[in-house]
Amino acid sequence: MNNKKWVVYLVRCSDRSLYCGISNDLKRRLIEHNSGKGAKYTRSRRPVASVGVSPEMTKSEALKLEYRIKQLPANRKIAELNRKEMQMTVKQELKALQKEVKALYKIMAKLTKAVEKKDDFPYRLHNAANEKN
Repeated sequence: MNNKKWVVYLVRCSDRSLYCGISNDLKRRLIEHNSGKGAKYTRSRRPVASVGVSPEMTKSEALKLEYRIKQLPANRKIAELNRKEMQMTVKQELKALQKEVKALYKIMAKLTKAVEKKDDFPYRLHNAANEKN
């Protein structure tokens, strides 16, 4: 089961206010908000439009980020979502680089072994010739 399927989203309501929530199905949740079946806050402020979405994360991480965003003044909420997205992107890039470094390390180890065997080759030939004599 994939635990990293939750997102934190920010919507702009018709009265220009912002609403922050979490969902594991953002498309469905936006439809609920716009049909009046979403959060009580957005029912009287329809239509709503998405203005920011975080990268996927666990439910626990999403709840924590949502809480942090709700504590911020409106002008900083979008910036906080963007900052979180940047952090997640950097983490993903670092993981990809770690995989590449591991792969390169394995290749280097194989090449080192091959070179060591090759360097040893004349010595083995010389010893084999001496043993015959």
